Amino acid sequence: MKKTVLTFGLISGAVSAVTMLATIPFADRIGWKNGEILGYTAIVLSALLVFFGVRSYRENAGGGRLTFGRGFAVGILITLISCACYVGTWEIVYYKFMPDFAEKYAAHMVENAKASGASQQKIDETERKAKEFKHMYDNPLFNVAITFTEVFPIGLVVTLLSAGILKKKGPAPAN
Repeated sequence: MKKTVLTFGLISGAVSAVTMLATIPFADRIGWKNGEILGYTAIVLSALLVFFGVRSYRENAGGGRLTFGRGFAVGILITLISCACYVGTWEIVYYKFMPDFAEKYAAHMVENAKASGASQQKIDETERKAKEFKHMYDNPLFNVAITFTEVFPIGLVVTLLSAGILKKKGPAPAN
């Protein structure tokens, strides 16, 4: 199990990390909405490696058999490795290449509130929340936690689906 989990977890993490790094030069040009779409598309693509990892485990280590529990265990471990790669890459990107990200995002939040025609009270509330977000996001532990929660739920869903789809009772293994 260890070889399968490490192989597919690291490949999945590499896909998300390389995609993130490839978009840095274009971050200001593609805009927030397109960046979000591109980012989550890359996360979903990297999470698909969970499916292939669970299938590989079933075929190679499980002799064609796989219980839901074992499939879930393999998938969640692949997901956790992939998430660690994603979070580690973001921490480097944020602190070394995009230290103004939280500030720009906070300004984007306020611009959205103004563009939506919100009342001045709502805009002031958004400004307060934006400043609070920036202050919290500069804390590495909070930054790691937020970044992890961006990617983990997608991996969890793919893990559950993969374990359910790929579970298979087969002939008893020969002893």
